[in-house]
Amino acid sequence: MRIIPESELIINSDGSAFHLHITPDQLSDKIVMMGDPDRVTMTASFFDTIECDVQSREFHTVTGTYKGKRITALSHGIGTDNIDIVVTELDALANIDFKTRTVKDEFKQLTMVRIGTSGGMQPHCPVGSYVVSEKSIGFDGLIHFYDNSKNIREQEFEEAFQKHVKWSPFHCLPYVVSADEELVDRIGFDMIRGVTISATGFYGPQGRYVRLPLADPDLNSKIESFRFNDYSITNYEMESSAIAGLSKLMGHKAMTVCTIIANRVALDSNTDYKGSMEDLIRTVLDRI
Repeated sequence: MRIIPESELIINSDGSAFHLHITPDQLSDKIVMMGDPDRVTMTASFFDTIECDVQSREFHTVTGTYKGKRITALSHGIGTDNIDIVVTELDALANIDFKTRTVKDEFKQLTMVRIGTSGGMQPHCPVGSYVVSEKSIGFDGLIHFYDNSKNIREQEFEEAFQKHVKWSPFHCLPYVVSADEELVDRIGFDMIRGVTISATGFYGPQGRYVRLPLADPDLNSKIESFRFNDYSITNYEMESSAIAGLSKLMGHKAMTVCTIIANRVALDSNTDYKGSMEDLIRTVLDRI
């Protein structure tokens, strides 16, 4: 039996996970995730009771009850690098014995729903709509650092995308992963379903030209026109691919749903999206 070295899984002196700073007993198996720590505060305002409220760096965690369900709300910050930290530590909290540093005999499956904001890439994804990431394309390369990623990746989709957009050899190879089907059906049965790109940044990697010229100014138009079977790319964000990929490798259920706050085709945006985000959070809490 492998004993996980202290350098591989750092546990704080209070028995909590290194970055998240929560202990195994403070974690529910139902988790709603979001980038903004303040959005966790908003989510917790809907809870009937609050069990714990922990803040560490950009990671804000509140566990409580909502209509009789024990739920953890957690902020993950921005980017797939943060998701690598968050999902790994959540899995460890559920499935590693922190005293013996060994994998528990009984696997505990987590259900994770990321609630985010996103930019739409298609006319049928207007500002204010909700889009479920049925599939995600990762521009980040994270999943390639883990063994057996080929078992969860959709390689025909990947190859068709690379060919269509004339993918640069200087970029990480994109990977395609599907969200958990049952969870998508349960949470997003009345929402737009599509393919979400997780970019490695907010500006240049999503085709935004502020002052630095883009290496491929036509990338977004090529992305917009891409089709694979019945799928088109609906939106951009920065985390869904890592959540879907790591969760699938670990055996957890996960998906992402976003409210569209900008449409990259129509070139419009809405920074005052509090109302639609509150509605989306309540919907996910009801359905998780």
